[in-house]
Amino acid sequence: MSKVIIQISVVIENTPGTLSTLSDVLGKEGINVNAITLVESTESSTVRLISDNPDKTEQVLSSRGYQVHKSEVLAIETPDHPGGLNAVLKPLAIAGVNVFYLYPYLRRTSGNAIVIFRVSDIEKAIQVLKDNYISILDESIYSI
Repeated sequence: MSKVIIQISVVIENTPGTLSTLSDVLGKEGINVNAITLVESTESSTVRLISDNPDKTEQVLSSRGYQVHKSEVLAIETPDHPGGLNAVLKPLAIAGVNVFYLYPYLRRTSGNAIVIFRVSDIEKAIQVLKDNYISILDESIYSI
């Protein structure tokens, strides 16, 4: 199995109720959102999410007129204590891998936090994290 997971991104209007409508569409289709972040600008916002079924999520949103973009991201276990995130960030920095953004996954595994990472070089990041004994979750994350 690949260590890469799929993130769905959609641009929505930055108006009251638009995010609620998106959430309603997903909920009515039985799609569970397991991680989500919203980045706003003046007139629009970008919603990035990890669902329990990325293919269905893409299909449902596309059929409703949303412009959907799929990206490869990593789901990484991080120790849940002060400084724990740096156990992941420091090896990536030393290796020259840039973290474009990150956001939390809404569930945990074995007491650790899960963080979604978008990085500049995904294959290099995977190798660096493996070399540093950092757990990277695979597609099984869709069913956690």
